[in-house]
Amino acid sequence: MSDEWKASASADKADEKSWKLLEKAVLAGVQEQRRARRWGIFFKSLTFLYLFIALALFAPSFDLQKGAARSKDHTALVEVRGMIADEEAASADNIVTGLRAAFEDPKTKGVVLRINSPGGSPVQSGYIYDEIRRLREAHKDIKVYAVISDLGASGAYYIASAADEIYADKASLVGSIGVTATTFGFVDAMGKLGVERRVYTSGEHKAFLDPFQPQKAEETEFWQGVLNTTHQQFIESVKKGRGDRLKVEGHPELFSGLVWSGEQALALGLVDKLGNASFVAREVVGAKEIVDYTVQESPFDRFSKKFGASVAERLALWMGLQGPSLR
Repeated sequence: MSDEWKASASADKADEKSWKLLEKAVLAGVQEQRRARRWGIFFKSLTFLYLFIALALFAPSFDLQKGAARSKDHTALVEVRGMIADEEAASADNIVTGLRAAFEDPKTKGVVLRINSPGGSPVQSGYIYDEIRRLREAHKDIKVYAVISDLGASGAYYIASAADEIYADKASLVGSIGVTATTFGFVDAMGKLGVERRVYTSGEHKAFLDPFQPQKAEETEFWQGVLNTTHQQFIESVKKGRGDRLKVEGHPELFSGLVWSGEQALALGLVDKLGNASFVAREVVGAKEIVDYTVQESPFDRFSKKFGASVAERLALWMGLQGPSLR
């Protein structure tokens, strides 16, 4: 009995020792994972820190390179890209700031306004148009050349018409001299859903164009008058900028809102010649060096926007909301 008890006690000790070894092995594994995780976080943080330091270091070097280019005669470039609207890259404030800097540089021999935009706000476009004409008057020795790449339509063409000359590619889309305002009508849908619209105003027409109420003939007529007035302002500005170069006679569709290819626009007098920004700088201005005066976002802002767009795209894919697209 004593021998059996001893054997049993010895077995228990062996099992206890095995469990302790196993426990140590598990704990060692957990500690190793924690260390690996901490090192991973450290190296990721180090990578982000390196990227931000690189941005901080390279940003001044870009300015130095631009400064070196500005030390000799050059063609100034200002981009009009995307929607022309307040707080957008192609806002009037940004475009005008770039134009003023370009004109004030004594080494600027000509200004290229490179345009790729569907248009936008008539107020923003009109502001830029007026400033181009003012700067041309104040600096008679510097000419402005609007160069349309893919698209120069509506408010973008409004701006272009203020330039001394307009250039475009033969396949560019040019024109769309018109005004538009769009909305929806939900009256029938609300009726089917049994939803009642309640609006309280202190003016007879304060809620006009409300998409949840039936249209009123007199309000629709009034709004059309506003659009017609804005359209006429657009037309007059284009005529003032282009003068006799416009082939108005025999082409009543010129101000109808249609767009044309660059080759067709040339025949209509909407553009002066075919060519790109490099061609204009080299062959027209005579200063092939191009210096970009476009107001740029800070590297951090660009990174933030791209990061946000990437997250949104991944989220849309995960939720199955990503639709077809042409790229």
